[in-house]
Amino acid sequence: MLNFLKTLFGIYAAIVVSIVIIICIPFYYFLFVTNIFGKRTPHIAHKISYGMAKTLFLFYLIRVKVKRMHHLKKDGVYIFVSNHTSLLDVPVCALITPVTFRYLSKEELVKIPFFGYIIRKLYLSVNRKDEESRARSIENMKRSLNEGISIFLFPEGTRNKTSEPLKKFYDGAFKLSLETGIPLVPMTIKNSGNLLQEFKLKPGIIECYWSDLIYPKKADSAENLKELVRSRMLTDLQHQ
Repeated sequence: MLNFLKTLFGIYAAIVVSIVIIICIPFYYFLFVTNIFGKRTPHIAHKISYGMAKTLFLFYLIRVKVKRMHHLKKDGVYIFVSNHTSLLDVPVCALITPVTFRYLSKEELVKIPFFGYIIRKLYLSVNRKDEESRARSIENMKRSLNEGISIFLFPEGTRNKTSEPLKKFYDGAFKLSLETGIPLVPMTIKNSGNLLQEFKLKPGIIECYWSDLIYPKKADSAENLKELVRSRMLTDLQHQ
């Protein structure tokens, strides 16, 4: 019976997200096609994404709690990294991150009709299996940081569907920090994978833990930065 109710709620959630996306698509198109706000366009788009996330969680009956407050400057530029267990993580990050950022998304998303255009404008894309695509994505991320737009990465690459708390991390975020000097900001998400499993959804609470900024040093390597972030996330995941 419980699984049936979760599935029913999941269908309801899919309808809600479809309606919200249909409503917001014209606003995104207007922003990106006209570019009337110029350099402010990504920031206005981020506000739309924030509004979408807030609306979704309201209808999903999900509360997002920030358990450790962040100390980020609104005009600062950062490389955000987070664990990733469900599709809820994307709107969670949009909801609680106080600065404009771009996700690094899978290249396949860009090919979706209508929606692909918005993904291409909102995010940066990469084909992780293609070495040239990975190198190009690093340059695109550097360009974004130079423009004053932060980057948000899930270093596990894809959603963690294993029984382990974290999957192996890719090097991208950590090499990017070392090469640019931009600080890493770890953020740990708890319980999103429990609330959404496949197409089954249930109301509840998602907890988010911001970690202190990590400024890369000359003596650092991608490996020790990975271990530091991983250690912080594991500690937060075990937090009661």
